[in-house]
Amino acid sequence: MSEPLPIVMENSIQIAWDYLERSGDLGDPSVASKVLLESVETMVRRGERRVLMLSNTAISDYKKFRADRPLELVT
Repeated sequence: MSEPLPIVMENSIQIAWDYLERSGDLGDPSVASKVLLESVETMVRRGERRVLMLSNTAISDYKKFRADRPLELVT
C-alpha cells in the first residue's frame, strides 16, 4: 500500500532539504522551503508520486532558481 500524499510530499521535501543543507547549497531557508514546496506540489498535481523523483527534481529546480538569481551582498 502506498503512503498518503502528505507523507510523500513531506518525505520528498525533507530529502531535498537534507541534501541541499549537507552540500552547502541551501541558502536562505525561507526561500528554499518555498521553492522546494512549489516544485514538489507542481509535480504531485501532475501525478508524480515517486519520492526520489520528487526530491531529485526539487533539488534540480532549486539549483536552477539559485543560478538564475543575482548574488546578494551580506552586510
